Amino acid sequence: MIEQMCGNLNTYIDECDNNSVGTSGGNEQYLKKEMCRSVLSIVNEFDNITAKELNEMKDEVISIKESITSSIHKCTSLHNDLSHFHEFVQKIGDNKELCLIASIKCKHIIQQALTLLGKSSKVFNVQSITKHNVRIPSDKGVCYIGGICVLPDGQVLVVDLNNQNVKLLNQQYQVVSHWDVNAWPVDICLITPSEVAVAVNDHESKIHEVQFITVNQGKLVPGRKFQLQHDCTGIDHHQGVLFVISSEELYKYTLNGKQVCSLYRSLEYTVDKCAVSPTGDRLYIISWNQDKLLTLARDGQVLVCGYWPPTVLHVGWEGESKLATLATQEDGVLGPSSVCFSSTTSSIIVGQLRDDILVFRVSMSNVIELTWQRHQSDPQEPQYRKTLPLS
Repeated sequence: MIEQMCGNLNTYIDECDNNSVGTSGGNEQYLKKEMCRSVLSIVNEFDNITAKELNEMKDEVISIKESITSSIHKCTSLHNDLSHFHEFVQKIGDNKELCLIASIKCKHIIQQALTLLGKSSKVFNVQSITKHNVRIPSDKGVCYIGGICVLPDGQVLVVDLNNQNVKLLNQQYQVVSHWDVNAWPVDICLITPSEVAVAVNDHESKIHEVQFITVNQGKLVPGRKFQLQHDCTGIDHHQGVLFVISSEELYKYTLNGKQVCSLYRSLEYTVDKCAVSPTGDRLYIISWNQDKLLTLARDGQVLVCGYWPPTVLHVGWEGESKLATLATQEDGVLGPSSVCFSSTTSSIIVGQLRDDILVFRVSMSNVIELTWQRHQSDPQEPQYRKTLPLS
């Protein structure tokens, strides 16, 4: 508006300059008065527009303030109700019958709280299942898709452990490029919209490394890599931090390959794969030989695939409950070894110990998850540990 006003003033002044050439004193005085009236009119118009805009902004701010005040009152009320509920549950102790009655009576309060705080879980509903072959002519054996990664544009990368290569699939899940690895590619994770990190491991040959690969115009271009002093069977990334799994330990690394610390070590069973929640404050670890999902820290949707019986599960964000069984052997799941969700296409992609991957088109619906006790923890030093049996 200011630029438009300046433009109008400059245009009028130029007109006055042109008209004033060769005019008498009386006419010049008249032109000056006209210019003053026009300038005053332009300024008044600007003031009126500005006042109108400011009033609209004021009304909007008042509306936002009222909305925030209302939300604060709702939160305060819900906090009080839930505090009473919590005290009541504490007094109940281990009486499951009374806990059930209390949860039923307070279900609407909990639903309001979860909705207000955005903590209601979403359950995947499978709409359709399609099968896509990822075998290429140079493959010497059956495909073993140990890891899957989806790029923001819908392209998919899979690591084929058995054929020692990384494959790029287009949006129709057709192989358009591949890159051969010098050992077993066991897992993959997204670093940037066009770059991924691949965990490469061969215990006998003592090859343990993280290989970075860039997707450039439908081609896989290998980049930098760094060596590890231990096995690497799983990998994930969040905001410049790599989480690397050995057979019994979870490590934290920088993208330059510097080991920061050991986050978790198991003395009871092996740990095989890891995943980090989108917020980075919750870690999930899979143990195949114990059929367990171990949860460190908080938040996130979790998808888990079980090798036998072949199953794809949807697990709650607390890591303690199964929200849904998405697919079984009857749906064509055989030897599932990796799973990934694509928000771009609303699809769950399942890699298997076979030449086909499965793509589940899904929708989501809300459910309530009840958790009686929550513990604050730090992903730097995980203290909150829960396990969920996957059988």
